[in-house]
Amino acid sequence: MGNNFTITVVAENEEIANKNIELAIEEIRRIEKLLTTYKEDSQTNLINENAGIEPVKVDPEVFNLIERAIGISGITQGAFDISYGSIDKSLWNFDKSMTQLPDAETALKMVHLIDYRNIILNKENTTVFLKEKGMRIGFGGIGKGYAAEMAKRILIKNNIQSGIINASGDLCAWGLQPNGKKWTIGVADPDSPNAAFSYMEISNKAVATSGNYEKFVTINGKKYSHTIDPKTGLPITGIKSVTIIASNAEFADAMATPIAVMGIRAGLYLIDQIPDLYCIIIDDNNKIYTSKNIRLK
Repeated sequence: MGNNFTITVVAENEEIANKNIELAIEEIRRIEKLLTTYKEDSQTNLINENAGIEPVKVDPEVFNLIERAIGISGITQGAFDISYGSIDKSLWNFDKSMTQLPDAETALKMVHLIDYRNIILNKENTTVFLKEKGMRIGFGGIGKGYAAEMAKRILIKNNIQSGIINASGDLCAWGLQPNGKKWTIGVADPDSPNAAFSYMEISNKAVATSGNYEKFVTINGKKYSHTIDPKTGLPITGIKSVTIIASNAEFADAMATPIAVMGIRAGLYLIDQIPDLYCIIIDDNNKIYTSKNIRLK
């Protein structure tokens, strides 16, 4: 998935712990095979290859994930959109070779294929059809959260009552530490991501962060985040990081990027409408904004 996963479990002994960690790894690998765009025969690639041609039958699990992703596109007014795959590396390539911004006109031409409303689902046959030729879906904004959530479920089913699954900073934690306390999670400081600017104690919650320190390019002294606004094809500006706290890792992962795209006011307004969802935003001037009912330590 292009991410490092760290799995922590509380168990009676090392042998039981390692067996369970292996089960979690197997589950993450299984999901990767379904969702990856790096393997030609993955279901995601089959959907993309048949864009504008014909519907593709997929596993109910993939179908349901796409259905939920479209639901999130609806509530974020398209700020989250799994059909972002049509913006390819010819437009944005976040590595050292990128020395200038694409022009706004070229970017706009490429985003016309991004539209979650053109992902046609048939529940009866569990088929997915991308209406426009050249459309592509990808699970970069939701896949690792989904994998973390599914691995957690397998561990709980196997009687692991406490642990953390961390997918490159998007994590879910359940149960308590061996000392009976909740898990302590650090919120990364965008200016030095290995340090934390704040801590929170959580149990049975998920935390996901989208930050401009993960992948970016610097052009003419200005930092451009890898978070692209699907409506313009250009990177967002003004926000260094968004941290989401939710009860489910998939939902937390999926909400972090669109809140950054929507901007501070609209993003926090949306968060405050959704039960059991919380948010911390840091802007370019290091000002901290939080949703209601959140207390930072």
